[in-house]
Amino acid sequence: MNLEYSDEQINLARLMRHHVLFDKLPLEVQQWAESLPWNQRRYVLSLCYILCASSPEKQAEFLDEYTADGLMAKMLKDIDTLQRVKQYLSCFRIKAPLNEAVLRGYIRQFYIHSAQDARCQPSQYLESALKLALSPKDKDNVFNYILGFELIKLMFQMSWLQQERLSRLQTNQDYFIKNYLKPIQHAHRVNGIIVPKDERVFFAKRDFYVQKPEIKPRTLIELVMATFTTSQVIACGFSLTRHSRAFEFDYDYIFNSNEPDSSFPWGSESVLG
Repeated sequence: MNLEYSDEQINLARLMRHHVLFDKLPLEVQQWAESLPWNQRRYVLSLCYILCASSPEKQAEFLDEYTADGLMAKMLKDIDTLQRVKQYLSCFRIKAPLNEAVLRGYIRQFYIHSAQDARCQPSQYLESALKLALSPKDKDNVFNYILGFELIKLMFQMSWLQQERLSRLQTNQDYFIKNYLKPIQHAHRVNGIIVPKDERVFFAKRDFYVQKPEIKPRTLIELVMATFTTSQVIACGFSLTRHSRAFEFDYDYIFNSNEPDSSFPWGSESVLG
């Protein structure tokens, strides 16, 4: 069937192909957009307008409903990766059954977390969400996010003494303290979960140092999302999947050790302060 286009339509198509915004789209999306009948392009514009005018939370809700089914189906089919993530979690004694309900919840949480990150940079939110939806590795990003999020949750629930023991096991102790433990301990302080009193006094320090954080499950998730960006959580999970020794862990030493501990680490950067 031969289609005839007016000069105006041809010029518009040419403008689209050379527009800066249009150039940022994946090639297959550009081809799809150019192939749309002219009356259907109004629907695309309406959708773009509604998305851009909505709050980040509403954008997250829409993207969850629009993309979660396909993404979750791909994750459930990737049995090897799913099993590997389950094995990692088991090694850390983390009980998180990665069934359909849990995966769907994590996909939705990922979008909400991205929206939360974007409050300082709202222009970045849709970009990050679209990257997830369009990326051929989108399911891997979510798997890494799940793994990283569960590890950070585990650290949030440790006493500062247990965190110190954990940091002693790491190859790059200063990096681990700076990028994980100090942000977590700051969140403990400002949210009144662990309140250091007379922290310059040794015995007073030991009192709060061994205190086990009491955090409700919903609050724990909110604290992790407020303390770490989606990129940081994904990077945490990715580092482990890339190299199994990226995160050293000894459950008995961290949680059951009876050996005496110092208030400060072993000549490295202090966990406290």
